[in-house]
Amino acid sequence: MKRILDITFKDLIELTRNRMTFLFLLIMPIAFTVLFGFAFSGGGSGPEDPRLPVGFLNLDGELLSLELTGQLEASTVFRLVVDPEATPEGLEQQVADGDLAAAIVIPAGSSQAAVAGDPVPLTVFVDPSAISGMTIEGDLQAAANRMNNAILTARIVVAVSGEDSAFEPALGEALAAWENPPIRVNDTTSVPAETGSGSQGNSFTHTAPGMMLQFAIAGLITAAQVMVSERKNRCLQRILTTATSRLQILLGHYLAIVILLLGQFILLIVFGQLALKLDYLNQAGATLLVMLTTALCIGGLGLLIGVLARTEEQAIMFSLLPMFILSSLGGAWVPLEITGPTFSAIGHVSPVAWSLDGFQNILARGLGLESVLLPSLALAGYAVLFFLLAAWRFRRASA
Repeated sequence: MKRILDITFKDLIELTRNRMTFLFLLIMPIAFTVLFGFAFSGGGSGPEDPRLPVGFLNLDGELLSLELTGQLEASTVFRLVVDPEATPEGLEQQVADGDLAAAIVIPAGSSQAAVAGDPVPLTVFVDPSAISGMTIEGDLQAAANRMNNAILTARIVVAVSGEDSAFEPALGEALAAWENPPIRVNDTTSVPAETGSGSQGNSFTHTAPGMMLQFAIAGLITAAQVMVSERKNRCLQRILTTATSRLQILLGHYLAIVILLLGQFILLIVFGQLALKLDYLNQAGATLLVMLTTALCIGGLGLLIGVLARTEEQAIMFSLLPMFILSSLGGAWVPLEITGPTFSAIGHVSPVAWSLDGFQNILARGLGLESVLLPSLALAGYAVLFFLLAAWRFRRASA
């Protein structure tokens, strides 16, 4: 372990002495974040609704279905997308294509069935394996339960009073009572209800993590150059004559890159929290997990670049090419949500897309730890892949 830490400490000293390190890892991310954030904040008609898009079709149109529509419109998790020309089949296809997170259809005759005490099955199209699908189902179930309880209360009032005309006033009073319950639970796993709080409507919500990831990859130039310099001045050959193994050498370099990236992420996240009003710390555990797995992933990529590059020029080229390709493909410049399902699926070949998914779930949607487990797992997989490729190449190159 001491040999690994010695190599790590040596690399960190060399990296922190290089002005390019701070240029790529700190100065340029802040400058481009502010630039793009202000550029994209102007000219819009208002803050973007961060709630999940859910198709909606009301085939009933009677009192109870209209009341239920009002309950659904008040959701803080999803927003209803109403298309007068929509059909149940068309909505199902849009969900399958990824254009909608889910779709809800209220069948004809629902109000009459509910008044008679019969169950009213809503038609819901959703991907149950997706985290967003489970979140929508939970919020929809809560709205349906409120409606069912209000209907039951109104029917009891009618039965006691013997007057059918008492149903609508009793229903309205029961629904109004939900707005001011005697016990209120604050659910921190859903999108905050106040659009002015947290990061909702903040123009930096996408640009800040996007620029942070882009320049984290660009900053690998200096880390790769350290490894190139180590080979050119024959320091590597001298290390190999000692009891230090190849794995220890790789781990030492890898640990230095990861520590450097974590330092960058911490500084930029603090900057975003304090200066840009991005609520990273609202879900501190989720933020920490995404930050750590992203550092491990990009660190593995930096290690691979350092092993492959033979000259300082190659180190620059091998770092800048992944920066442009992975950043553009992964949605660092343009959010994948607006590019369509096909390009979004292709974009997730890039680890940048998975990292942005994690940060967007935290910042834009206010979701918690469960929402970042899949992105973090994907990033950890990329980290293992990059490290194994670097170890294989390093073993062949130093044999």
